[in-house]
Amino acid sequence: MITLKEIAKECGVSTATVSNILNDKKNVSEETRQKVLSVVKERGYKLNYVAQGLRKQKTQTIGVIAEDIAQFTTPAIIEGIMELCEENGYRTIVQNLRLYSRWQDAWFDNDKMYYSVMDPAVQEMASIRVDGIIYVAGHARNIHRFPKDYDIPAVLAYAYSQEEDVPSVVIDDEEAAKNAVEYLIKKGHTKIGVMAGEQENIHTKLRILGYQRALFEAGILYNPELVMYAGWSKELSYKSAEALLSKDITAVFCMSDRNAGGVYKYLFEQGKQAGKDISVMGFDNEMIADYMTPGLSTMKIELGMIGKKAVELLFDKMAEKPVADQIKVPCSLIERGSVAKIKG
Repeated sequence: MITLKEIAKECGVSTATVSNILNDKKNVSEETRQKVLSVVKERGYKLNYVAQGLRKQKTQTIGVIAEDIAQFTTPAIIEGIMELCEENGYRTIVQNLRLYSRWQDAWFDNDKMYYSVMDPAVQEMASIRVDGIIYVAGHARNIHRFPKDYDIPAVLAYAYSQEEDVPSVVIDDEEAAKNAVEYLIKKGHTKIGVMAGEQENIHTKLRILGYQRALFEAGILYNPELVMYAGWSKELSYKSAEALLSKDITAVFCMSDRNAGGVYKYLFEQGKQAGKDISVMGFDNEMIADYMTPGLSTMKIELGMIGKKAVELLFDKMAEKPVADQIKVPCSLIERGSVAKIKG
């Protein structure tokens, strides 16, 4: 690999001049700048960010630790992180723990499994002297992830931090669910069932609260028998659809688009259709929502915004500014064809 000294020799300038140009300092002529940059590009010289950071005590690098890039929420969050970091002159380094890919759900309550991959990732981030870390969770829950003596500024994205020094950015589950159910109510629906996730899941609990708030404010009595806890999969929702749809409801609020997929499948087998025989509302705005027939009305999680808010929070923390313990990012209503208006 070509060195800074060799670049300088080839251009007939000092190493200090080459360094100034690569660091975008203005005390060189435009002709010299272009000559050096041309040789740098031609010879494939790469700036040593780590060595540069050691001199400055800053590497202009943000570390991202993802529980699993295969989780549908994670890529968009990381894209948001990378976009804002790039705009601010920071590089990103991503560590993928691959927790779900390795162990499915078995690692949830197994610290030995978890820390066998988390500890090396944290140590590597420290060894390359990242300026800050954003930890991207695969699903919302209360978590404690960093050692007590870890002195690199850190922010949690898509989960709730249990550490005083680690703020978090989460989706506003409760308000989003309230908006979804209010949308159904405005369409004339008063008998609204819920295809819910796992009962003890934080997403589920908060979305139930939003559902209850929407009903209360509309003067509709909450009936727990209209809530079916089916987990998050299409298969389990399909198996639960018959029982839920037999309860004289006109609409179903599904806590995920995958839940809605199970309801769609059941309706298809019964010769019925969402948006015609019963209204279906989803949550997540996964890609499949737009391809369902009819298209699924749903709540869009602003994943990119979660990533960007995490970066903003981290930058403030790195600058030792006061930061909020938690930021909630609202969701957006996406209207398609799965919700019909009931004529009064």
